[in-house]
Amino acid sequence: MRLFRRLFSTFPRGWPGTGLLLMRLVAGLILIDRGITGFWQGPSLDRTAVYLLAATAAGILLVIGLWTPIVGALAAAMELWCAFSQPGDRLTHILLATVCAAVALVGPGGWSLDARLFGWKRINIRSRQG
Repeated sequence: MRLFRRLFSTFPRGWPGTGLLLMRLVAGLILIDRGITGFWQGPSLDRTAVYLLAATAAGILLVIGLWTPIVGALAAAMELWCAFSQPGDRLTHILLATVCAAVALVGPGGWSLDARLFGWKRINIRSRQG
């Protein structure tokens, strides 16, 4: 638990937390969409089943905000690999990699499972009577 706590500095709420939630949702839903549509199209040589499964899993974890720094960094690396190893539009892969890296660096925000599991807790200590 201490390892994960060191990955986060704060869990902002309010407008900054809303912005982080939107970034997580957009990146996660795009990854889920790529994974699901890739399965329907059938894996080809440049789109392996491992990438599609990893994209779907990373998307789900980003949407719920679990292990956000680790998943965001892995998703960013995966998208950069796709940008330079596959033909087609590289800019969308680079844009998604940038958003995933930003989420990994900044953190999940206040509205995430990470905030519930690893956020700062308030402990009230009662005074002893007697």
